[in-house]
Amino acid sequence: MAKDKVRFVCTACGGESASWSGKCFSCNEWNTLEEHVLPQSSKSGQSRQATRLKPTKISAAKKRDVARLKTNISDVDDLLGGGIVTGSVNLLAGQPGMGKSTILLQVAHQLAKKHKVLYVSGEESTHQVAIRAERLGVASSALGLVASNSTDSIVEEIERGDYDVVIIDSIQTVACEAVASAAGSVAQITNSTKLLTMAAKSNDTALVLVGHVTKEGSIAGPKLLEHIVDVVLQLDGDRYGGFKVLRAVKNRYGSTEHSAIFEMKDSGLELVTNPSAALLAERQVSDGSVVFAALEGTRPLLVEVQALTNRTNYGYAKRAGSGIDLNRINVLIAMLERRTKLKLGDLDVYVNIVGGLRVTEPAADLAICMAIASAAKGMQLSDDAVVFGEVGLSGEIRHVPHLDKRATEAKKLGFSTVIGPNTKSKRGSAHYHGVANIRNALNTFLS
Repeated sequence: MAKDKVRFVCTACGGESASWSGKCFSCNEWNTLEEHVLPQSSKSGQSRQATRLKPTKISAAKKRDVARLKTNISDVDDLLGGGIVTGSVNLLAGQPGMGKSTILLQVAHQLAKKHKVLYVSGEESTHQVAIRAERLGVASSALGLVASNSTDSIVEEIERGDYDVVIIDSIQTVACEAVASAAGSVAQITNSTKLLTMAAKSNDTALVLVGHVTKEGSIAGPKLLEHIVDVVLQLDGDRYGGFKVLRAVKNRYGSTEHSAIFEMKDSGLELVTNPSAALLAERQVSDGSVVFAALEGTRPLLVEVQALTNRTNYGYAKRAGSGIDLNRINVLIAMLERRTKLKLGDLDVYVNIVGGLRVTEPAADLAICMAIASAAKGMQLSDDAVVFGEVGLSGEIRHVPHLDKRATEAKKLGFSTVIGPNTKSKRGSAHYHGVANIRNALNTFLS
């Protein structure tokens, strides 16, 4: 009897190797190779039988327009490009405790009002899901519920159940019998996703998968998982409070520029209609406090950037950041010391983005610099000022996208001064003040 073939698959990139080694030679990650047994074919040497392909014209292949499945949560529908596409495969990922199962149960409840929906739980029993549904006020839903860890059973149910939507929580907990490895392994995730995808697309069933993430924040499992699915959604935020932000990382059926902002309540995740006002409601104007006009997708959002400086008690000054990349903070501090008269080498510097949000866009540079300078000198920025702009290593203030949206959001909330890049389109505006470099910005607006 022929032996099964053994391959070692990288959990980070999906690369294969015939033998184990401590380092993956495809992505150079360490200790990521896992053993994967490939079953030997029962009839070795048998010639392959292929079905002849029948190409068709793209005009004939295009199906009639099918109405998308509405979740009745406005921002989620906008995020998906108008709703869930029939036959699509959607992946929702996020940190533990972020609210993935909560929001999916709420979405499933809304969909079940007009469509046939099945919720498959691989992590909890049906009784546990029912308790959460009662807490969220959706226990009376017509939603179908089942607990299973068998991919084969789920595929069979999809093929014979005539469901419009199937939600699987989560892909790391299901396994197919043909693969001799534990659930959550690279082989199981890859094969289970492929089987579920084929079943969903052949039956025009929308499939929603929950995905775990690693401690670094990337989606657990092979990178192939993100390539197979049609839509990748990421739920971020502070798991212990603050706002949760749902973003589209990949979307074959719409834009990735939209986002939905939620707040966790006793009744589940609720949409925040005016997040800017909520984030600034408890702001206390003081030195080190600057309001930044951010963009969450294409949505303007005003957030408070706080900075605190303190004389260091050690030989090496400490820098720390919450909601912002620490490397970016270090670069901006070095730029401030070189291009201005600020001396920060003997000061501990702490930067915080209020509300549990994480800011990644370069437009936050100017707000961070002004907050650090304000805290270091004890000078206060005007309480009606909003700041944004990218800062280069030479101290120049660079252009950022969507100036009008940021300025309009600031004006709508009563801010009369907008400080940003020096641009021709805004010259002559009464409330917009363009600055050319960081030195001019500090000398003009800090007092």
